[in-house]
Amino acid sequence: MIVGTDGQLGWELGRLLVQDGAQQIVALGRAALDVADRRAVERGVEKSRPEVVINCAAFTDVDGCEDERERAFLVNATGAHNVARAAHRVGAKLVHISTDYVFAGDQSAPRVETDPTVPINVYGASKLEGEQRVQEACPEHFIVRTAWLYGLHGKNFVKTMVRLGKKGEPINVVNDQHGSPTWTRDLAKQIKRLFPAAPYGTYYASSQGHCTWYEFTLEIFRQLGVKTQVSPVLSEHYVQPAGRPKNGVMDNARLKALGLDVMPPWQEGLKQFLQELSGSPLSRG
Repeated sequence: MIVGTDGQLGWELGRLLVQDGAQQIVALGRAALDVADRRAVERGVEKSRPEVVINCAAFTDVDGCEDERERAFLVNATGAHNVARAAHRVGAKLVHISTDYVFAGDQSAPRVETDPTVPINVYGASKLEGEQRVQEACPEHFIVRTAWLYGLHGKNFVKTMVRLGKKGEPINVVNDQHGSPTWTRDLAKQIKRLFPAAPYGTYYASSQGHCTWYEFTLEIFRQLGVKTQVSPVLSEHYVQPAGRPKNGVMDNARLKALGLDVMPPWQEGLKQFLQELSGSPLSRG
């Protein structure tokens, strides 16, 4: 069962598992299952009795979470608990998707799974509480923290830059936030490998290597052959309601230790994504 197929990752997971010939998949978007509705979640999971539940449902509008704190915690914390509790009741494994925003991002080295969490915005705080409630409700869980996602379905940074690059106008891009751009296809493949083989617990799964948003943009345009003026600016150039971690880089340490890390360099994932984006009628947003 995949919950949250309206989003980039949930959509990609559903597509991947179908292509791989999975015997039975129940894919549910928000219209079919609102994770904030405990009884609806219980009924849905009880009816399907899945072996694995992958929860991709989340309120991910970082600035919107500042304005809608109650909704953020309702979806990202209470909703996570509802799904975890229902999964545990039917004996299913749970894969819960989380974020690098549970960290302040004030360190210089990449984060590892044992580092303490200190969110600096409502989104990060709600996702962290969601993690904690998952741990309490379903011991048979995998918490997968990732970062800087982009994919064929929905809106994302890469699609925005592709659109702006075609206009040929000068662009200002933040150059003091660091992360690992991660294609949803690569993450979906990693998740598919994780839950049949790994011990329960928390894992980091993002592409290898890291860059700033400015450096990411330069690589997008380089691969596309786009000639557009791109200027680096500080985060303070953009006034946003929510603070952003300056360093969201994570080391997939636990996956590496288990020999399960299949995440490629971020430049490689970007190349494959751009090739697919250019010719895919499936692209949304």
